[in-house]
Amino acid sequence: MPARAFILTSLLLISSFSGIMDKYQEQPHLLDRHLEWMMTLLLDIVRDNGSPPPLVHLAFKFLYIITKVRGYKVFLPLFPHEVRDLQPVLDMLVDQNPKDPETWETRYMLLLWLSMICLIPFDLARFDGSISEEGHTRVPTMDRILTVAKCYLVVSDKARDAAAVLVSKFIVRPDVKQKRMADFLDWTLSMISKSSFQSMEGTVVMNGMLQALAQLFKHAKREDCLPYAATVLECLDNCKLSESNQMVLRKLGMKLVQRLGLTFVKPKVAKWRYQRGCRSLAANLQAQGSVVQSQMTTVAANEADDEEEYDIPGEIENVVEQLLVGLKDKDTIVRWSAAKGIGRITGRLPKELADDVIGSLLDCFSFQETDNAWHGGCLALAELGRRGLLLPSRISDVVPVILRALTYDEKRGACSVGSNVRDAACYVCWAFARAYDPAELIPFINQISSALIIAAVFDRDVNCRRAASAAFQENVGRQGTFPHGIDILTAADYFAVGNRVNCYLTISVYIAGFPQYTQPMIDHLVNMKINHWDSVIRELSTKALHNLTPRASEYMANVVLPRLLPLSVGTDLHTRHGAILACAEITHALCKLAEENNRSITHYFDEKSLEGLKQIHEELSNLLFFFAVCTLIEKLSLSKMPFRGDPVIAEVLMNYYLKEAGLVRLDELVTMYVSELQNPEEMVRCGFSRALGALPRFLLKGRLQQILEGLKQVTLIAPENVSFAEARRDALIAIAKVCQTAGVKGEGSQEEYVCKDNVAQIYATLLNAVTDYTTDSRGDVGGWVREAAMRSLMEVTLLLVQNEAELIDVNICKQIMCCVAQQSAEKIDKFRAHAGSVFLTLLHFDHPPIPHIPHREELERVFPRSEKETLNWNAASEAFPRITQLLALPAYQYSVLLGLSVSVGGLTETTLRYSAQSLFDYMKKIQNDSSALEGFCETLLRVFEDNLRNDRVSVPLLTMLDQMLANGCFDIFTVQEKEAELPVVREKRNCLCDLMNVPKPQLVSKKHHPCTLLS
Repeated sequence: MPARAFILTSLLLISSFSGIMDKYQEQPHLLDRHLEWMMTLLLDIVRDNGSPPPLVHLAFKFLYIITKVRGYKVFLPLFPHEVRDLQPVLDMLVDQNPKDPETWETRYMLLLWLSMICLIPFDLARFDGSISEEGHTRVPTMDRILTVAKCYLVVSDKARDAAAVLVSKFIVRPDVKQKRMADFLDWTLSMISKSSFQSMEGTVVMNGMLQALAQLFKHAKREDCLPYAATVLECLDNCKLSESNQMVLRKLGMKLVQRLGLTFVKPKVAKWRYQRGCRSLAANLQAQGSVVQSQMTTVAANEADDEEEYDIPGEIENVVEQLLVGLKDKDTIVRWSAAKGIGRITGRLPKELADDVIGSLLDCFSFQETDNAWHGGCLALAELGRRGLLLPSRISDVVPVILRALTYDEKRGACSVGSNVRDAACYVCWAFARAYDPAELIPFINQISSALIIAAVFDRDVNCRRAASAAFQENVGRQGTFPHGIDILTAADYFAVGNRVNCYLTISVYIAGFPQYTQPMIDHLVNMKINHWDSVIRELSTKALHNLTPRASEYMANVVLPRLLPLSVGTDLHTRHGAILACAEITHALCKLAEENNRSITHYFDEKSLEGLKQIHEELSNLLFFFAVCTLIEKLSLSKMPFRGDPVIAEVLMNYYLKEAGLVRLDELVTMYVSELQNPEEMVRCGFSRALGALPRFLLKGRLQQILEGLKQVTLIAPENVSFAEARRDALIAIAKVCQTAGVKGEGSQEEYVCKDNVAQIYATLLNAVTDYTTDSRGDVGGWVREAAMRSLMEVTLLLVQNEAELIDVNICKQIMCCVAQQSAEKIDKFRAHAGSVFLTLLHFDHPPIPHIPHREELERVFPRSEKETLNWNAASEAFPRITQLLALPAYQYSVLLGLSVSVGGLTETTLRYSAQSLFDYMKKIQNDSSALEGFCETLLRVFEDNLRNDRVSVPLLTMLDQMLANGCFDIFTVQEKEAELPVVREKRNCLCDLMNVPKPQLVSKKHHPCTLLS
């Protein structure tokens, strides 16, 4: 095979195999039963002396892909490690070019293979034979392997990791460690000392050396490493890796430090550690849990007295200090490595020293420390608890810290930090559930359960809510002491807490039905959430307080509301905004309760509370506060509070309008609003468009045409406002709202009503917006405009048909239905579903029916009224088989084909498959109907001609034509008996060639296939 062809084939094979293997990323253990035979097949290629080098490299690429998915630790033992493999693998590795960027997978896999072969139980000197042969000296096998390992420890590719694994397996061999271990350690330390993490070359070298040392101290015997541990630690201290900006170096340094610490102390399990239950399953099942625990605690105490005393090296203090500093590192991976190191080393220390470590660890949880220290501290506590190293006597010190960590949230600029701290705190609770007997946690159950519920329901971040839910579930299953645990889990499981609004407004109400959680949830919202930096959280919290009020009405009226009133006139902006909204929501909820129970308002509100509500409006210096006070006034009005005619309330709104707008006459308000529609800021256009849509009818009277014209200008696309899709969307929504507010009167004035003089202009604006396909960095933003245009078309049409149906003429109705049908055939599920819903609403509306719908009877057969609610337009498998049937209806053929072209020629696999299949099915039905086929071809050419310079349509249309030809949709033109059809086909072909500005093909002989549509 030529080299170029082999390369292309290799790339295709690698891409295909990677796609298959990537599907196993989440559950790689499913590959285990297949690993051996896959490796055997690939290594057979490698071992075959006749295999060309490119094929060998390809085999190693496949092996690497498998290793990447399953992990080298599982894959490594499967390598053949026979004596006969040593020399060929070593020779192959020596022949490799360490700098070749195309074959690094080969070097990586060969190094892993060699690391397995190195375990053969024979002295390597036996493979050397006669050292001197034919006048030159042979290099011993031991030195050859060591040279290869050193060579690849200083490269920058993945082979460096495999070289570190090779070192850890090779140096610990009995014959090698005696002769080469000291020299190798001297070499690595000298390389580290001579390198600097300030340069890229130095970073690469230090990375390899640190990996090799960490792997070596992990796998070697303690007695072999102990003589060198102090020297390595001193060299590591001199490097000052904590000052490096390279996260990987700091992580490897932390990993090496903990391995050195484990070398300094004896490898024995601490007898003082806490153990839950018995080692024997039978004993656990037969004995009562509390009795067993007391017995085990006694045994553990007795064993602790007999613990062998031994000196702890002074270096351990240095190691623990570095690990504690590592808990505060700026990168999570470094903190996690440090936390694991703390857990491993503490497990080998005497009880008193271990308690000192825990005391130092608790110092991380100071509010002078950063969020990194809190996060690292939580990870370390979880490790200690999981390993039984956090004794029950320390739980009373740890639980308050964890409760604070569960609500840790610090504002930094426009965002906050602390989500990782809260997530780690949930991990601590999860670990404690598995580590401790229920009796140990009984004093803290109410605090922990309430804190986890609050985090699961009210946390801002979904990952924290899900972590809290998982920790709560673990405690319910392992501890069995959480109040109403099973009931709560059914409502607040992992998936349910994914929706934040649902958590705040629905799940919280259900959980608050259990008295143990009601007050803690309310207090958390008042203390932590109404003053949150995120306005969305503040607003959700106040709505949650409204929903929770019936669960604790007296507490809300007598405790919460008096606490909120002073906050509503305070100086902190966030707190004041949240407090005003909270007062509004709680007041409304209490008044509804009073009305339901036939009680007076004074049952919940004393004179002081009523006066406090009226005084909230003072010093409204911020627009945010004004909106909040408007909400308060709205809620007070809905609550029928005794403020009717109160001058204070009226003064708030009047002063604001006069101050902000500078207006004296209301009729100037509309003019100002319309003028702002051309503001260069998109959000200003959005706001004033929405405002015009919300104006009452008396302000529209005499100004309707001015408003409609202003909104129409917003919907037009100009070079300077192409990206203003949200403004166009809001203007279209406002047009429908204005029409609904103004009302319909066929013979009325166009300045006051929707009438025969302006209905054509309204429809023209809306129909033009359905063709908005603007795209930018956010994607198909024109879809927002099309969606709003279809909704407004539906609302205006239903408004007209219910009042003056004669204003809807035949042409307008046809345009509406065709535009919506086109959108129903397009590729984006969301917009297709919206268009389908609008289409069926217009088709089946019967109060009264919409006149002039083309082919109404045929449409009702395709879309029966009974399936109006059940047809899933989001599913391509349901939508396209229906919508393609409209190709048989002349009025809809052009529009539906235009929409189908984009779907069939698109990239989304599901949409492409079902849309193409539906189109092919339709083409098969009309194969024997020459007039239908000719009409289809005419329409197809018309679509192409109209969109020749529109890549959005023309490119997928050509793709669709290619698929149709491949599927035999036009094979009827190639049948000899259909010679009469050939002139028609040639005519269509020539038209298409003219449109594409390409030469027309020459006529071919009949015995060779006649021309097809794209000959």
